[in-house]
Amino acid sequence: MNTIRPVSDLRNNFTEISKIVHETAQPVFLTKNGYGDMVVLSMEAYENLQFESEVFIKLQEAEREARATKERFSSKDVLKAMKDAIGAEDV
Repeated sequence: MNTIRPVSDLRNNFTEISKIVHETAQPVFLTKNGYGDMVVLSMEAYENLQFESEVFIKLQEAEREARATKERFSSKDVLKAMKDAIGAEDV
């Protein structure tokens, strides 16, 4: 369930809001004059959100590329290319 608080709580109850975002890893939505104004997240939750967004964008790019070409690679081909790229020996 979303936590919605007035923006004044950021000043008046900062410690409580900080505790909420760190313990739940969920955002706290702040309102100003009854309307949504800001969202507060812990750094960890924000970084996870950024990572998930980047992965999603990469998957979208891969899907567009897959639709644009008929070329496909086996898992063995991909693994070999990855190992070659990092200079890994066969395991």
